[in-house]
Amino acid sequence: MKGIQLRQELMLDLLQMKEVSTYRQQKNGTRIFQLPIKKYGQYIEVGSFKSGYVRRMNGCYTPYQLNKCENYDHFYKAYDYNGEVHKWTGKYNKHVCRRRLLIDNEYDRINYLITYCLKNYYINQANMIENGNFIPKWRYEHELKRGGHYDKVRELQSENNRLHNIYLKQTTEITEKNDEMECLNMEIDGLNSQLNNTNVVVNGEKYYRKR
Repeated sequence: MKGIQLRQELMLDLLQMKEVSTYRQQKNGTRIFQLPIKKYGQYIEVGSFKSGYVRRMNGCYTPYQLNKCENYDHFYKAYDYNGEVHKWTGKYNKHVCRRRLLIDNEYDRINYLITYCLKNYYINQANMIENGNFIPKWRYEHELKRGGHYDKVRELQSENNRLHNIYLKQTTEITEKNDEMECLNMEIDGLNSQLNNTNVVVNGEKYYRKR
């Protein structure tokens, strides 16, 4: 597990995603990363929060959420108005709402941020170079391909997915091992219980095992 986390930190380093978290943020389980890409005149910053949210920290008045969304149905009472009072009809109206999917594990949040940033900033906004100057996107992509950097970004995406799959496999194996240990502990408790109730007969005398 630690090896995978170290590789994740290496990927952050390769992408030059510099952590700029304050001491207070670190104590609260918050991690803020600054990308080497400028938008609206400032470096893009993204954050991972212990609450399960991942956010883009600048570029608007307040940080906005990057978590994926899902639809869910919300039902509310339907009323008729007769000119004096609202009376419930006994029926419900349905409204389709959307909510963010929280990411409980810090490793998964950072992994999600790496994937999101690769897709939306390093590739889709490849015309935003480090010093903030604008150049045509086709020209920048051409330079990336010539220097092999474009392929490197693709390789990082592939490596990121591979490491995430390894992490999921190891998490499953750890859960299975914990279940096996729990079963063994239950068997040991059963054997101890049997031993505590064991007695021995010698020369017609019954001896009990001391507890």
